[in-house]
Amino acid sequence: MHPKNPFTVDYDFAMLIQHYAALKDFVFVNEYGNKTIKFGNKQAVKALNSAILKAYYGITWNIPENNLCPPIPGRLDYLLHIADLIPKTEIRLLDIGTGANLIYPILGTCHLNWQCTASEVNKDSLKNAQNIINNNSILKKTELRHQKFKSHILEHIIQPNDVFDVVVCNPPFFKNVSEAQQKNKRKMHNLKLQEKDTQNFGGLSNELWYKGGEEAFVKKMVVESAQFKKQVHWFTSLVSKKENLKNIKRTINKTLPTQVKVINMEQGNKKSRCIAWTFW
Repeated sequence: MHPKNPFTVDYDFAMLIQHYAALKDFVFVNEYGNKTIKFGNKQAVKALNSAILKAYYGITWNIPENNLCPPIPGRLDYLLHIADLIPKTEIRLLDIGTGANLIYPILGTCHLNWQCTASEVNKDSLKNAQNIINNNSILKKTELRHQKFKSHILEHIIQPNDVFDVVVCNPPFFKNVSEAQQKNKRKMHNLKLQEKDTQNFGGLSNELWYKGGEEAFVKKMVVESAQFKKQVHWFTSLVSKKENLKNIKRTINKTLPTQVKVINMEQGNKKSRCIAWTFW
């Protein structure tokens, strides 16, 4: 993890339960004598997130049953690495596909004091994100924008007078629903978890899959980024599959950027990466 990430140590479950009592129902002592939760249980993960956001940032947070429930330490790690790219403190962030959870604007605002704007294609998810803003005064400056056109990513979201320091994106990873289900079943098997619902982080269709998978999504974002090269300093996106980097970088290079960077990240046994490009 990034050296500035406060979640590099084990969770203090006693402290978290003090801030969010419902977490207690999911905490147990494992075979090694450590308190933990079943990370294959999305209700447990949701309770953990609620506790973390309340304890560390004073945020009251909730998402619908079927929406994506993001792992907070990894999401914060992404933002901390992005912060290293930009030598300034007053940063304006655009989050593409914020979902119902609004996690990047929450962490960007509360942890880094950034000014955040977020887009989302699903109206119900957008409504929940707005409810989170309404329930937390610290988020009142967060602006939400509805992406009315599913075939576009940056277009119709970035307006002529906008200037952003960074765009962040957690793209849909899978090509279709069957690929998403197979991946989650393998994950549960590897973690030796027995859950009726193996989709441990939840997720609606637009959150989990996109025709062509994450490679197609990011490549589409890259092509559109060239239109806004003077309005955005750094375009970035998570890339789940390392094998997708080659084709994504090839597409980026066709737009003639001044820099392209791949930032490797690790959270425990999980390895991930983000790709960043700029025309400045």
